[in-house]
Amino acid sequence: MESTDPGTLYRRAGFLAVFTIIYNLVEGAVSVWFGAADETLALFGFGVDSFIEVISAVGVWHMLQRIRTNNGETRDEFEQRALRITGAAFYLLTAGLTLTAAVNLYQQHKPEATLPGVIISSLSISFMWFLIHHKTKVGTALNSPAILADAACSRACVYLSLVLLAASLGYELTGIGSLDALGALFIAWLTWREGRESFQKAAGMECSCSCSCGGKNQ
Repeated sequence: MESTDPGTLYRRAGFLAVFTIIYNLVEGAVSVWFGAADETLALFGFGVDSFIEVISAVGVWHMLQRIRTNNGETRDEFEQRALRITGAAFYLLTAGLTLTAAVNLYQQHKPEATLPGVIISSLSISFMWFLIHHKTKVGTALNSPAILADAACSRACVYLSLVLLAASLGYELTGIGSLDALGALFIAWLTWREGRESFQKAAGMECSCSCSCGGKNQ
């Protein structure tokens, strides 16, 4: 039988937030490493996105600790600053991915390999669904809009992973190098949305179901 004790539920939510931070750090490091080694822009951009989302995840963890102590759901200055930094970083990543993808398309660049992208994206989809499921359960039990918004926004991580999976698997099957650059452009579009949502949330706007995961985790 699931516990309904608020203290237990908030500890569980805190564990999920810490797990999210650790997972994004590992995912980011592995993705950037293989993305640089295999010259696959989509995987590299996916990895940088994971690092940026750590900032937002730290903001969520901080929020949960504050809610536990005073039952408040409003954001404080630390969380707003984290969201603004996250938004700016996402915009920079969008610009970098867009420019690099355009150059790669012009030069008809082909990555060395994209199998790591297939593996990493598949694992990411599994972990993200795990987080969505458990954050939704905890948020529902606590009747917490903040935790439920975090769970809803995490669904966009699945979209990022699906884009990476499609681009990586497509190249493995066809050898068409432009698929990697096109995948990077789709990721750039998603990171632009993540940046926009971060600034909207920092301004106190409500998080919609279309907001992203670093979105992944705010």
